[in-house]
Amino acid sequence: MTLNGPAKMVRIHFGEDDRWEGKPLHEAIVEEARRQDLAGATVYRGIEGYGASSRIHRRHLLTSADLPIMVCLIDEASKIDRFMPTIKAMVQEGMIAISDVEVRNPERRA
Repeated sequence: MTLNGPAKMVRIHFGEDDRWEGKPLHEAIVEEARRQDLAGATVYRGIEGYGASSRIHRRHLLTSADLPIMVCLIDEASKIDRFMPTIKAMVQEGMIAISDVEVRNPERRA
């Protein structure tokens, strides 16, 4: 699917230890976004961050650091709106940010 023009971007912030039905939350979100045919999804792992707890999460040599994860989803506003109840059900802790964006695809060169 090629998306071009006005769209919505959802950024979901949580910790890498978060799970949904036994699997990593970021995998579950991406798989469900694909199943619901959203235009794009990307997962980013942060090297350091903090959230509601104000506890700084960073990599430690011997222990899990629960590093920050951000899942970014982009699609038309109507498809994002239909996907939001799924996100809200899956994300127990974290932050969800929604932005209006303009999608522009590069022109292909011959």
